[in-house]
Amino acid sequence: MSKVAGLIQELQSKIPQMELVNPSVSASSVGWHIAHTLLVNNRIITGMGKSNTADYQGKFSFTKMIVFATGKIPRGRGKAPDAVMPANDFTADSLQQHADTALQKINELDNLQPNNFIEHPFFGNLNLKNTRRFLEIHTRHHLNIIDDIIRTEKKDIRKSAPRFSPAWLKSKLK
Repeated sequence: MSKVAGLIQELQSKIPQMELVNPSVSASSVGWHIAHTLLVNNRIITGMGKSNTADYQGKFSFTKMIVFATGKIPRGRGKAPDAVMPANDFTADSLQQHADTALQKINELDNLQPNNFIEHPFFGNLNLKNTRRFLEIHTRHHLNIIDDIIRTEKKDIRKSAPRFSPAWLKSKLK
């Protein structure tokens, strides 16, 4: 199983928490991050298959070099292009269907040539090797945001839950 496939399976495990939102982490819900990530994966892989390998030209991108070297996308720095902005009408079923499609599409990467490519708005042309790396970094980026939303939400629930000290409980039992 590829790294990206494993990350998509991890995304699938977050679908039950799709409605969680924590504005201190992200203005978007867990579901939005899942939908966006799957949309990016599916559109990129589809675009790769349509590219003409003879047209590929690698080009230096300082931003790409930093992101690929660190394996991290800085939060809040870039805005997703409209083409990969999900509508807010997703459901658990639609997210699951998109995840299933993404898992199938990942296998399509194995049938592509090394110079199949996509044009990335910030990184320029990404060939097959760089596209695999980008999909991994991007998916992990959104999984980290999702995990922070879930973790912070659980903390907030614990903070708001009543706390019963032994002294308080003893006083109520008398």
